[in-house]
Amino acid sequence: MTLEDKWRQVRLKVWGEHALFTRPEMKVERVSYDIITPAAARAILEAILWKPAIRWSVTGIDLLAPIRHGRSLVDEQSWDMAVTESAARPLRTTSVRRNEVGAVASTDNAIAAMRRGSGNLGLYVEDERQQRAAQVLIDVAYLIHAQFELTPQAGPEDTVQKFSEMFRRRAAKGQCHHRPYLGCREFAAHFALVEHGQDSPQPLPLDHDLGWMFYDFAYDQGRQPHFFRAELKKGSLTVPPWESLEVRA
Repeated sequence: MTLEDKWRQVRLKVWGEHALFTRPEMKVERVSYDIITPAAARAILEAILWKPAIRWSVTGIDLLAPIRHGRSLVDEQSWDMAVTESAARPLRTTSVRRNEVGAVASTDNAIAAMRRGSGNLGLYVEDERQQRAAQVLIDVAYLIHAQFELTPQAGPEDTVQKFSEMFRRRAAKGQCHHRPYLGCREFAAHFALVEHGQDSPQPLPLDHDLGWMFYDFAYDQGRQPHFFRAELKKGSLTVPPWESLEVRA
């Protein structure tokens, strides 16, 4: 491994009390994947450091805490939370209230309003509010393995070492552009940098077939979602390269 390759690679420990990585086939009554998706991991890295000159790639994810599900009702405005534990049920049930909206702003309406110079683009939450249940993960912790590449937008002064030091400095100080989150913005993520030469947290010795998992969107293909067959081996998930035949649209 060259020194530049070493600079490209980062390890970041992330953890939080709750997480929701929604399976796309269950978006109405949300059900989480068993672990963090590559797209959600990338979003955490970009929350710490995003520049047009670099592009993040997640190469692996280690599971550091047991997989625990809870049935939840979440409310973004009211954080009254009741947690009950029963000896008859090994899973912890979290009860929160969450309101979502059943519509999104229309692109066509926005374009028409721009052409006319006026128009009502408002989305009235009171008219569109829907209360939905969700199955969330509880007390999660992961070790993200990632690397970055320079993009065509990188200038002559942009180097791998420059961005490597920038990311490590920001991660070590807890700095971020916005608060990183675990799937949904109300589930904040804590993070800590694992430096080169520093002992990594050991993954749980778990083998588990996760099935087809969402990888990320291909934004140059109209946000086409891509998937890959995910499998935990001794607590570690190897994420194939984006160009790999294992990644399918």
